[in-house]
Amino acid sequence: MKKNVSLKDIANQLGVSVSLVSYVLNGHAKKMRVGDEVAQQILDTAKKLHYQPNQIAKSLKSKKSQTIGLIVAEINYGYTAGIVRAIEAEAKKNGYTVIIGNSHEDLALLHEMIHVFINRQVDGLIIVAAEQAETEVQYLKKKEIPFVLIDRIFPSIESNFIGIDNHRVAYEAVEYLYKHGSRKIAFLNYETTFFHLKERTRGYVQAIAEKGLKYKNSMLREIRKSSYDADVEKAIRELTSPPLSCDAIFFATDTLAISGLKNLINLKIKIPADVAVISFDFAEAFALFACPVTHYRQPLAEIGNSAVKTLLDEIKEGKKPKWKQLYLQSTLVAGKSCRE
Repeated sequence: MKKNVSLKDIANQLGVSVSLVSYVLNGHAKKMRVGDEVAQQILDTAKKLHYQPNQIAKSLKSKKSQTIGLIVAEINYGYTAGIVRAIEAEAKKNGYTVIIGNSHEDLALLHEMIHVFINRQVDGLIIVAAEQAETEVQYLKKKEIPFVLIDRIFPSIESNFIGIDNHRVAYEAVEYLYKHGSRKIAFLNYETTFFHLKERTRGYVQAIAEKGLKYKNSMLREIRKSSYDADVEKAIRELTSPPLSCDAIFFATDTLAISGLKNLINLKIKIPADVAVISFDFAEAFALFACPVTHYRQPLAEIGNSAVKTLLDEIKEGKKPKWKQLYLQSTLVAGKSCRE
């Protein structure tokens, strides 16, 4: 078996002390006033000899595993892919490895993943929570485990959170449709207890009222996940037919937008001539539709970067956290689906 290269091997190669090599490879060269030339020689030699740090020994010494647990709601979501890339990149810059778990929007599985990661001794957790996960969040607080919630928040519980102002974006989406001539604006959302989705509904309802538009409960449809396809099909058919005959549909998520667009096409409804369309989120599948879809794009890279920085700040503090909640801006990407 090939012997692992040690700090002593590098030190012997260059004729310097083991402690000097350790300072440089642990990023303390400037602090310990190691000359630039010597530091570079040590780095070059470590690379040449294929030196790999003993992470177990390092973890025992620092009492840190240098790992972050990331639990996502569904790995196949477009939102998830962007977030994962950003979190992994920012974690790597700070010497951390990310371990990813997928809850599949299942509360029991989220509970299991949290305990798996705690047993793996991750230094902290970044979580896209499942619905009704308040108990799990309270558990993390009680155990003083550093964590950050992203995308989904439970307003009754103080915690670190990075996301967007869902109410404001939904309000602005209605304003945008109104500006481009829509007056009978329908809204499709999920039937849910999630606060962030309810905030999208609140933004829609408030904007409709403040624009002086006639609001009917039948213009707001909540889609059940248990009968998703049937509910979407029924909602689109009824919303686009008399007596409702909406002239615009605002979709609360990209998945709802894709399903809704498919149904509009099946009904031979022209977008935007007959019905304008706007989506809260972006999806790669929008490129498959003839009409470029107007949508709001979440700042995924910024959310991921901020989540890692917030978590590492708490890990380094090692004491009761000052809960940080950061709301970032979504960007409107104008297509041609709103009669622009």
